[in-house]
Amino acid sequence: MLQPLPTAEERRPDDVHSWLRLALCLLLGTIGSVGMWAVVVVLPSVQADFGVERADASLPYTTAMIGFAAGNVLIGRYVDRMGVALPVALAGVALGSGFILSCFAQSIWQFALLQAVVGFGASSTFGPLIADISHWFERRRGIAVAAAASGNYLAGVVWPTVIKLMLAGTGWRITFLYIGVFCIVAIVPLALLLRPRPPAASPLGSDGMPTGLRRRAGPSPFSPRVLQGLLIIAGVACCVAMSMPQVHIVAYCVDLGFGVARGAEMLSLMLAGGIVSRLASGFIADYIGGARTVLIGSVLQCLALMLYIPFDGLASLYVVSLVFGLSQGGIVPSYAIIVREYLPAREAGQRVGIVIMATIAGMALGGWMSGWIYDLTGSYQAAFLNGIAWNLLNISVILLILTRRPRTAPAVT
Repeated sequence: MLQPLPTAEERRPDDVHSWLRLALCLLLGTIGSVGMWAVVVVLPSVQADFGVERADASLPYTTAMIGFAAGNVLIGRYVDRMGVALPVALAGVALGSGFILSCFAQSIWQFALLQAVVGFGASSTFGPLIADISHWFERRRGIAVAAAASGNYLAGVVWPTVIKLMLAGTGWRITFLYIGVFCIVAIVPLALLLRPRPPAASPLGSDGMPTGLRRRAGPSPFSPRVLQGLLIIAGVACCVAMSMPQVHIVAYCVDLGFGVARGAEMLSLMLAGGIVSRLASGFIADYIGGARTVLIGSVLQCLALMLYIPFDGLASLYVVSLVFGLSQGGIVPSYAIIVREYLPAREAGQRVGIVIMATIAGMALGGWMSGWIYDLTGSYQAAFLNGIAWNLLNISVILLILTRRPRTAPAVT
């Protein structure tokens, strides 16, 4: 005889249902994050189809990131109110519809606007899922958040290969049509499996904090508003630095005479290292907390950026790119852990979304700024130095959070 599913009161954080939900979130993240990578892969085909310059052909990526940033905040707000299932399902329809309508675009501007819809839909499988899974874990929250966030990088490893194979036989328009249909058919039923509400939290200790968190985080050092602002600054700063290799490694390899293919291989190696870094950082965060994990990752990222300046040989660039990926991958998910350690749980979706939006803004700003510095100087050396400076700002903010005397009452609920 089938046993009824346990209620939220009967479930407990970190139980088997939590791990099954994490696997589902990872799968959704891998599928939905196609919205971040597809437009990059088809850029040359789109440019040739519409007969535009490279700058105009790059516009759809920018609009996709704008949609992605906005979606993390807006969808996150609805997740706080009604749970994650319905918002993600509806966003999955928007994601698939954006892909399907894009294949009928008659101009680069129509295509760019539709990519904003794609980015908005894709956002539901990143920040909102990270916020949701954080409610299902206490003792292993760090590794859970990192694993959910890894779907984004895993998509960057899987989808470009799949799309390239499809492009060879069908062209970009039919490829987008197939992707759109697949997203709707896959995401909607998977999202509806997320309908169960989070389990009841562990009892609060004498300090007002769930007992599973006390060993990692004390009272908040700042008011929620000030801490949110500091995390926004930190998110922008770390991702301005992070964007330098991620956005420009291919162009950098071309300048050095190594070609596009070598640069693409280094980018893939970087993303693969990022997956390892996210999982390792999540494991570490379970023992030392989110802020200290961000600090470690940021220091390592800064050191890796410095290595790009003296080492510009082919073999050394492969090694440095791997080191960079292993250094930076865990930084962004750790911000979500900080939010859950110090800020109200009932606001997790919106607050995590705001920090994610800040990191995306940092990537966009850093990608543009590095290109602007290159145009001014004719070299990427100054751009690497600029990234290091922003990285030092990030380190300073995290040190401020860690060294500030705690407030008397914790904000976690």
